[in-house]
Amino acid sequence: MDKHQSFRRADPDERRQSLVEATARCLAQHGVAGTSVRSICAAAGVSPGLLRHYFAGVSQAIAEAYRWTGNRVSQALEDAVARAGEDPRDRLLAYLTASFRPPIADAELLATWLAFWSMTPVDGGIGALHTEIYGEFRSGIEDLILALRPGLADARLAAVALTALIDGLWLELSLGKAPFTRLEAEALVEKWLDALL
Repeated sequence: MDKHQSFRRADPDERRQSLVEATARCLAQHGVAGTSVRSICAAAGVSPGLLRHYFAGVSQAIAEAYRWTGNRVSQALEDAVARAGEDPRDRLLAYLTASFRPPIADAELLATWLAFWSMTPVDGGIGALHTEIYGEFRSGIEDLILALRPGLADARLAAVALTALIDGLWLELSLGKAPFTRLEAEALVEKWLDALL
């Protein structure tokens, strides 16, 4: 093969996406303080100038990584609900318990998510994105609750409570060495759900 034929210039969208994914990896490995133009570009295998070609700076790259990560989680939740069939209770339980399995229950995802959480109170853009992503998650729970119990007056607060429960259990499972198993977490969510509704 000719050496010129083996060279392929990456598509601009692919290069941008590789920087987004590299940003998420850097956040997981180094935290916010260790995530820089240099570390992101090294993780993506590109020259440092390329990040500034696609993003205004590291903050914008982090925001895009948060949006991408949120979309990955959302897709995993939607897939779990789709596999659950048509029963409203099964669909709601699938949505709630999907956080306890890969790809959501993952140490690297947790580390990335913790970096996003740490930025939420100090970075207005990340804070707004956090509100949007968590709002969509709670809205998904609320919609599934209302499909199960139409007209339930406290569906919003039930969604808030279930979100807090899911986050706590997901955090423990993703950290490793949780004092409970994934199956116990799922059973606990089911008991809470029945008590709330």
